[in-house]
Amino acid sequence: MSYPTFLPEWVPQQAVMLAWPHASTDWAPWLNEIDACYVGLVRAIAQAATPLILYQNADHLAHIRKLIGELSGNAPIYLECAYDDTWCRDYGPLTIGEMPAAPDADAKASACRMLDFQFSGWGDKFAASQDNAVNQHLRARGVWKLPLETIEIELEGGSVESDGEGTLMTTTACLLGGNRNEALPRGALEDLLREKFGVERILWIENGHLCGDDTDSHIDNLVRFASTDTLMYAACDRVDDEHFQPLQAMYHELTELRTKEGATYRLLPLYIPEALFDENGKRLPASYANFLIVNRHIIVPQFDSPYDSKALEQIALAFPDYTLLPISGKALIKQYGGPHCATMQLPCGSV
Repeated sequence: MSYPTFLPEWVPQQAVMLAWPHASTDWAPWLNEIDACYVGLVRAIAQAATPLILYQNADHLAHIRKLIGELSGNAPIYLECAYDDTWCRDYGPLTIGEMPAAPDADAKASACRMLDFQFSGWGDKFAASQDNAVNQHLRARGVWKLPLETIEIELEGGSVESDGEGTLMTTTACLLGGNRNEALPRGALEDLLREKFGVERILWIENGHLCGDDTDSHIDNLVRFASTDTLMYAACDRVDDEHFQPLQAMYHELTELRTKEGATYRLLPLYIPEALFDENGKRLPASYANFLIVNRHIIVPQFDSPYDSKALEQIALAFPDYTLLPISGKALIKQYGGPHCATMQLPCGSV
């Protein structure tokens, strides 16, 4: 493929952006716990790329630096910026570029650009005006070294997956669910997605959901591209679990999908852990599919569950030449996310 397309996560990266929790975010009840989690996340990222850390003010920066301490690997970049929430996967820039000729080669920066979609707090569920302004704020400060295109439709980074070869995957529940872009017919939305993401095909996943997921079934909790012919998907092996039937229906749907060449996909299950609940008894959407790929390393959430090791085995099977970096997902899941939700990868030449 020689034309620009939505770059998959396995393309070499320069940095990974994350927004550090603070007392004005929804993390206020669990600040100590989530601070420790973010330290682990930054340490894992630093092994493979530069952590680009957004912070609130000077006091917040001093707090973060003290927490991180001495860091082996890539030194962080710190940027002061206002934000409502920390899930920068959903408001960070999505990058379009030409796929490199070799697996470890960088995408050509001259052919790359960033897309800034509108973020409405997952369909106006939460305040999001500051989140929505982050990309423009960083452009105004000269942080982005690539062109940034503003797109006037609502779309979150966690709602789309790319194989880098012209295929985009998403869910009907999120993009066609009625609380985003209500005035845009499906056909017009598909045309826009093909144009902006530089893809030929859109795979719409109609089944599967996780209880407690307030994103309306983001694809990054359900199905992930591991390569152009391999899908990793959330599964449930407990017939009495409320997720068993919808995830089985999703599995059967995946068996009907075809690659660009017309072959069936290799399907590798990631069995969800036993039910986890918040303090009000609400089930949390724990999923191993919310892993993050960073330069031949993969950061994988763990839930102190027997299913943790099974997930690592499956991911190692899909990515045999990658280093797995397990981190605790028990703090992140309290606000219904994981390491993928909390980060946005940035390709070489972007900052």
